[in-house]
Amino acid sequence: METSTLSKIKGRAAKLLEGRMLHAGTVLEVRHWQPCTMLEIDLHLPIADMAQWAENIPYIKFKVADFTFRDYTPSGWDAETCTCTIFVDAAHNGPGSLWARNLQKGDNISYIKVGVTRHCPLGTSTIIGLGDESSLGHLLALQQTVIPSGRFTGAIVMANEGHRKLLGEYFPSPLAPIARYDTYGHHSLIEWLVNQHYSLDNTLFYLAGNNTMVDQLRKLLKQQGYASGQIKAQGFWS
Repeated sequence: METSTLSKIKGRAAKLLEGRMLHAGTVLEVRHWQPCTMLEIDLHLPIADMAQWAENIPYIKFKVADFTFRDYTPSGWDAETCTCTIFVDAAHNGPGSLWARNLQKGDNISYIKVGVTRHCPLGTSTIIGLGDESSLGHLLALQQTVIPSGRFTGAIVMANEGHRKLLGEYFPSPLAPIARYDTYGHHSLIEWLVNQHYSLDNTLFYLAGNNTMVDQLRKLLKQQGYASGQIKAQGFWS
């Protein structure tokens, strides 16, 4: 009984604290890629601080359930209208996926902060972006920060053939959409990667996506001789 009462008190305190920290936004549009396991969501975030956009790729920590948050990278930011687009891979039943599937135009959303991923392609190195469906927005944002744009290339593994086709049609990007032949996608990306023969010098890799894929790609790159400083990793939860 005492434990139950204490849990309720802690829950109310956490909810009060959370309420003071949350910021509000509005869903402007939700587009479902066919099949509907990829969601493209336009948001209006009137007080979001995206001042570091040009220096570091940001992420937004959204509230997706009670006391549950997930990070999504806006694929771009319109400072004049305070709007952005996020992409959500909803092919599984994680809390982020369930949240995104239920969003509709006009809904209010909450986020706790805008942070930075420290994925910042400085210098003159060749930038290689590698990821999966969960990192689509992140890789598109990365592409925009690489100047000149010719320094950027890479690949994204996508299970659905229709989604791979839509990516090529919707976005002018040097990212190669490749088919997924394994659960986490690292075998498919590794097969693609070893055939590219990138230089050991003056090349930086930016990995983003499910944690298993990111870890396996990092191991391969180190085995190939790339230094830790040449590998920038960002893992995502579902």
